[in-house]
Amino acid sequence: MTEKLNRNTYLSKHVGDFPEKADILGREFVKVDDLRYGTNPHQTAAFYKPVGRDCVIGDMQVLKNGKSGLSQTNLEDISFSLNIVKFFDIPACACMKHVNPCGAACAVPGDTLKDVYIKARDCDARAAFGSVIAFNVKVDADTAREIMTTFVECVVAPDFEPEAVAIFSDPEAKLNKHVRILKCGDLKKLPKYVGDDISGYQTFKVLADGCLVIADPLMTNIHSVADLKPAEADSKTLGHVVSTVKATPAQLQDILMAWYVNISVRSNGVVIVKNGGTLCVGTGEQDRVGAVEQAIVKFNDKYGGKETIKDAVMASDGFFPFPDGVEVAAKAGVTAIIAPSGSLKDADVIQRANELGVALFHAPERVFSHH
Repeated sequence: MTEKLNRNTYLSKHVGDFPEKADILGREFVKVDDLRYGTNPHQTAAFYKPVGRDCVIGDMQVLKNGKSGLSQTNLEDISFSLNIVKFFDIPACACMKHVNPCGAACAVPGDTLKDVYIKARDCDARAAFGSVIAFNVKVDADTAREIMTTFVECVVAPDFEPEAVAIFSDPEAKLNKHVRILKCGDLKKLPKYVGDDISGYQTFKVLADGCLVIADPLMTNIHSVADLKPAEADSKTLGHVVSTVKATPAQLQDILMAWYVNISVRSNGVVIVKNGGTLCVGTGEQDRVGAVEQAIVKFNDKYGGKETIKDAVMASDGFFPFPDGVEVAAKAGVTAIIAPSGSLKDADVIQRANELGVALFHAPERVFSHH
């Protein structure tokens, strides 16, 4: 980063605990900076980037710092929010909190960037308080003014209008005076689809005993709505069953968005989308139908009848083991769903979706995210 990050009193006692360079399995990393703290204030942490590579996050420019630097959770939220907006060629925004999206949106005809941000924020305005906000386009002054009406931790984007930076830096700001403004690199450099070059993008997870799991990053085979295939399956009792309900063109775009958002939702996860914005996200549940129920309860609690799920779409990161998940979603108003296949009862789920008037699409892969 171009500006060294401030450290709080606790971390200042531990500066130097982390080496300036580190080697992991033959790959050399250089320390960008010591962090404010790790996941919690009593955990020290440091931020490293691969040597010799231009990094979208590792080479971010700090256009405005807060009263203290970034934490590990800030960086994780930045990473996962950018991992959502990277998929879109149209303006998109993701609000990330505790490494889960509380809301995301992309532009539909007539939307300004401010409109996109409001849709993402107001999916769950309570959860978005203190969130990290990511954009895939230059942030303008109108959007900056709207962001400054509520408290956020960080705003990250490929670029910012000078007037937007001035608004974020207003010394008279009271509510959001410590917001951090970060300019990331070119999002096109991040791999998205199966087959993209993933050299150097493998993920590392350290287990409780210090053992290390190395894995390829989570990619998808779905490039566009042309890759959305109606669900079909065989069973001994039902024979060959195919989804017969048609989704509208607008719903197909929403399905694509819901799928891309769901890649960065903690599993078990579902995402319900309408008109280019998330209505609700169910995340971290141990059972599939529980994730659907959680999302719908959150929606009803937040909107209180002011909005409706009618004709919304839903993405599920794993298959439906029984028809109950589809039944709960359909009862709430969802009329199009994407989920991977793999259940012994796939044919039963498809038949039930047909009976309920729900278009069902089978994704070509599962996208569990156990971050």
